[in-house]
Amino acid sequence: MTARFSDKIVLITGAGSGLGRAAATRVAGEGASLALVDVSETGLAGTAEAIAEVASDTKVIQIVADVADEDAVRGYVARTVETFGRIDAFFNNAGIEGKQDLTQDFGTDEFDKVLSINLRGVFLGLKHVLAVMKEQGSGSVVNTASVGGIRGVGNQSGYAAAKHGVVGLTRNSGIEYGQYGVSVKAIAPGAIMTPMVEGSLKQLDPENWEEAGRQFVSVNPMKRFGRPEEVGHLVAFLLSDESSFINATVIPIDGGQSEKY
Repeated sequence: MTARFSDKIVLITGAGSGLGRAAATRVAGEGASLALVDVSETGLAGTAEAIAEVASDTKVIQIVADVADEDAVRGYVARTVETFGRIDAFFNNAGIEGKQDLTQDFGTDEFDKVLSINLRGVFLGLKHVLAVMKEQGSGSVVNTASVGGIRGVGNQSGYAAAKHGVVGLTRNSGIEYGQYGVSVKAIAPGAIMTPMVEGSLKQLDPENWEEAGRQFVSVNPMKRFGRPEEVGHLVAFLLSDESSFINATVIPIDGGQSEKY
């Protein structure tokens, strides 16, 4: 494997599981030093262990932080810069699925909670990391949007609204910061088998969620769930210098789901 991230500093939120963990292990295997952010101390420790299995000499710091809290965001950015001196790449990934219900029945508090983490958290990450990247004159950002950010998602008003917002922030930030040597793009995953997607399936059918999953992917052109490591491969490319002219755009990774429906 080529060492695309030798001497690179990569910051990842939502690093304690799922897509964050997959991306962390991938870029660590290519030489990155890492700042890992999550609300779960246990999740961060698990990711650090997974990294050690692929790159035992990788320098990793673990930061427990709520991405919706601006002071916490300032803190994780400051600690990364204090430790490593810069931020070369940022996977702005933390998010939650939220509850599922018709819009008329969707709780206002729940709506605010989902937007706080999935949209405000992405905005705050951009706000404070882009300032660092602008100053250093380089950087690559990948935001986690969703198929739900480019099409409707029934019974998930909060999630769809937040992810559409992430798409807007991506396009806007890419336009603003491209002139400073910084690229900003987003991925739009479809059904990727992560703990978050498993949680959504258990909301649909707590007793038989695996069958609910099989029915869900039966309409996907590829007839299966995506794997976190498949997303990790894409994120690594988009964070690397190889993607430096990809900017202000959204890239689906969904088995063709967004094209068919």
